[in-house]
Amino acid sequence: MNTMNKYTVVLGLGLSVLLLNGCAKDIEARGNLPRPEVLSQLAPGEQTRQDVQAMLGTPAATSIFDDERWYYISAHTTQYAFYPNHELDRTIFALSFDNRGILADVRRYDLEDGQPVQVSGRETPTKGREYSFIEQLVGNIGRVDAGKPKQ
Repeated sequence: MNTMNKYTVVLGLGLSVLLLNGCAKDIEARGNLPRPEVLSQLAPGEQTRQDVQAMLGTPAATSIFDDERWYYISAHTTQYAFYPNHELDRTIFALSFDNRGILADVRRYDLEDGQPVQVSGRETPTKGREYSFIEQLVGNIGRVDAGKPKQ
């Protein structure tokens, strides 16, 4: 085998390895999953919001209408090549506080506890009309101020 053929084979093998590596399954960890030893230290009725935040860090989300519920969310997702992400598992810790800011309850939710949400396909109508690309292009001719000083 001559030198040129060796380089061709090596180059071909290298390119095929790169292409196959691009199609490999990718598993990604997302969010903030508190360590089990830290979660075991949570004591409802004894700790304040500040204590919990010092132990677990900032929550991923809080309740929408008040600050009485904190959520720590983590998930493992996978993606194969160009296909959409697929969620392997999800863990949510929901911490409730009373009106004095004392930890009242800690609950754990998994992927099985989730419920699908139906997204509405309706759109809010806007005033005016939609212009085509050509109408927008032609409609702007003459509207551009070429840096003329304003009087």
